[in-house]
Amino acid sequence: MNAIANDHPALGYPRHFDSRLAALRLAGTGLIAFGVFLSGFVISEPAPYELIMVIQIGIWFLIGLTISRTVAPLLVLLLAFNLSGLTSMFVMKDMSGAPMYFAVSIFLALSSVFYAAVIESDHRRLNLIFKAWVTAAIITSLLGILGYFNAFPGAHVFTRYNRAMGAFQDPNVFGPYLVAPLLYLLYRMLTGRLIQAPLLILGILILALGIFLSFSRAAWGLLLFAGAALVIVMLLKERTAAFRLKILAIAVGAVVFLALTLAIALQFEQVYDLFMNRAKLVQEYDGARLGRFERHKIGFLMAMERPLGLGPMAFGKMFGEDEHNIWLKTLTTYGWLGAVTYQVMIWSTLWFGFRYMLRERPWQPYLMIAWVMILGHAIIGNVIDTDHWRHFYLLLGIVWGCAALEHRFRRIGSSLRPAST
Repeated sequence: MNAIANDHPALGYPRHFDSRLAALRLAGTGLIAFGVFLSGFVISEPAPYELIMVIQIGIWFLIGLTISRTVAPLLVLLLAFNLSGLTSMFVMKDMSGAPMYFAVSIFLALSSVFYAAVIESDHRRLNLIFKAWVTAAIITSLLGILGYFNAFPGAHVFTRYNRAMGAFQDPNVFGPYLVAPLLYLLYRMLTGRLIQAPLLILGILILALGIFLSFSRAAWGLLLFAGAALVIVMLLKERTAAFRLKILAIAVGAVVFLALTLAIALQFEQVYDLFMNRAKLVQEYDGARLGRFERHKIGFLMAMERPLGLGPMAFGKMFGEDEHNIWLKTLTTYGWLGAVTYQVMIWSTLWFGFRYMLRERPWQPYLMIAWVMILGHAIIGNVIDTDHWRHFYLLLGIVWGCAALEHRFRRIGSSLRPAST
């Protein structure tokens, strides 16, 4: 892989540091990894993740972290999105819970901008971020697996509705959280040395089993789509026929191996019964009268008459169930302006990632994974609400941070010569 000269000041590596500032930044980088690690443990809110992120966001900006012109549009879009949401409270009769809802929304928006800024400052932080994410994902996945099989007294706290949820509050968030780390391990397996394969395969199996036992159809769909999309992107990226054949062969082998593992898991009656129930494309609560799809239709018609929206959680109070659709959610909770802003943010994020992800850069693997995941989340957003998913805002920050790195690289590219690593 090509790398950029690590001592170039414009890429965040000044040749002469103040030693104390360098020590602070090193400690701050460790704190970033710790914060990402804590994102896998959100049993209650506010979670330790929020506390650590609030502290470090403040510290980083105090020691000189800046927001570049490339990252600034993300900040503007997220602020406009949340300010539009705040206006929806004016039409609410019962505002209980609304201030806290938007406090979390604004915090997550700032966390996304923060991740983009620290990644632009030093692209090597991407490696730490993904390793911390993988570590957290494997631990929380193991908790979910052990909880599902009631492996020790009290293990049921890591399940809900007989579905694994790890150290999360909802299986439908737990499952999708594990997909990006699995893609990272898959990428490492496809491009790494054979000696590393056993450990990578073990990690992939743990994450895949956690996703499967979450019995989240959105997580299953996200895994199938994102895994296939990553392989396709890698086949486009690689120029040599031999390497493309290697990627294709390993990918096919991984699919066969996972299919055999699934077949073994289905030998357990408890697993088989729940799988057969959840594997139905349309559940009773989807297609029934006032089910998920009918609520979507009614909700969109209602939102067309309310420019300011309904306010947070108001839809759920009316129908007994939340929107379960991110596009409807932005209309009902953030109003017309919020919905338009969200659309602009998602499609501009996908456009930036699409433009840059096939260019040979040190951050290319992370950008490919994040881009595939954002696209996958946009698709599953038709049947699930991703509004307050912490890892989704991390993915946004990764794509925008990599876009900012690309812009910086292009500005100084004439003075750099890529070096092989």
